[in-house]
Amino acid sequence: MPQKRRSQSWTVLKQAGNECFRAGQYGEAVNLYSRSIQLLEKSGQKNKEDLGILHSNRAASYLKDGNCSECIKDCTMSLELVPFGFKALLRRASAYEALERYRQAYVDYKTVLQIDWNIPAAHDGVNRMTKALTDIDGSSWREKLPPIPTVPMSVKESLAQAASSASSPQQNGTIDSRKKAPGPEAAKKAKALKEEGNAFVKKGEHKKAVEKYMQSLGQDPTEVTTYTNRALCYLSLKMYKEAISDCDEALRLDSANIKAFYRRAQANKELKNKKSAIEDLNSVLKIELNNTAAQKLLQEVQKMK
Repeated sequence: MPQKRRSQSWTVLKQAGNECFRAGQYGEAVNLYSRSIQLLEKSGQKNKEDLGILHSNRAASYLKDGNCSECIKDCTMSLELVPFGFKALLRRASAYEALERYRQAYVDYKTVLQIDWNIPAAHDGVNRMTKALTDIDGSSWREKLPPIPTVPMSVKESLAQAASSASSPQQNGTIDSRKKAPGPEAAKKAKALKEEGNAFVKKGEHKKAVEKYMQSLGQDPTEVTTYTNRALCYLSLKMYKEAISDCDEALRLDSANIKAFYRRAQANKELKNKKSAIEDLNSVLKIELNNTAAQKLLQEVQKMK
């Protein structure tokens, strides 16, 4: 009898599913997760978080097995149970991408970045979808996107608190130390990739440069100049919101970074955000009073209607 009760425990079935997944036995993992879901639902507990994890885990198994439609269904169910679960969003984005539903994939990847900017897979996904959608719809591709949901501040705060309790970061001066510094090997790779990106910039190949900077940040997410360099590329590609995001990140790492303020001002000018552009340019001039480029751009922005 004890063995029978144990075999019917949803937690035991979940653990067995996890082990099958790690072993690459995705079909069996799906079966075990399904049984676990059924038992948990029948138990009357119906813990939303536990059910959400089970659906997300089963979705990962479906995705590995190439069953993208079922993956999307499970991710959607998981997100109904636990809104803005970034693993479910990433898995659904991958499934949408595999089915060439690029607009929906883009929305999910962008939503993940609202939750946590430091997820390389989401950055890579956004870049792939941007390229695919530009090829399909041209420069007006953003107009055809479904709405991108706004992630509530409460979700971001709960994740930040979890990260804080796990790492207990120290914050000192103007440099934000929340990001983990890379090891020597990762730092070396990051530098080499950034230099490859710089070489593409010099050739005017900004899309290729963005890809290299993305890979570099995957190795070292603490390098401020990689964010400002990528922001420059986004400006050249007329991807102004992405440029602002990179400048925001650079300023979180270094609150007095002149290039980040200036490039964010350039992006805000293009987006007709006059007030924000003026604020950024004034920040530049507070740090470097005789910055002629900032003075000139400020005059142009002030003439905007």
